[in-house]
Amino acid sequence: MNKWELEDRTKRFALRIIAFVASLPRGRIGDVIGYQLLKAGTSVGANYREANSAESRNDFIHKVAIVEKESSESRYWLELIHESNLGEVNERTWVHTEAGELLAIFTQIGKATK
Repeated sequence: MNKWELEDRTKRFALRIIAFVASLPRGRIGDVIGYQLLKAGTSVGANYREANSAESRNDFIHKVAIVEKESSESRYWLELIHESNLGEVNERTWVHTEAGELLAIFTQIGKATK
């Protein structure tokens, strides 16, 4: 997968996160957890795009580490959502799986670049 395909994949992930959060039940729990997931899930692609415009190899490594952290945080919020049985199960499963795959990809990119 090249960087353009990965940028597209992270953008699709962000769009699915937006739709998923919009479908969560309204109220204190759904609003708070949804907001946290929305921030982390949409940051993955934004920070990866920024990494691809890095000014140096060290800058790239630093920015990819941020992408890895945002992917991990997304996965955390999705685990809470899953274990709380919030949201539609098929979409919840898709975004949870995709968050895990993105985390693995960015972890590998970080390790390989160092």
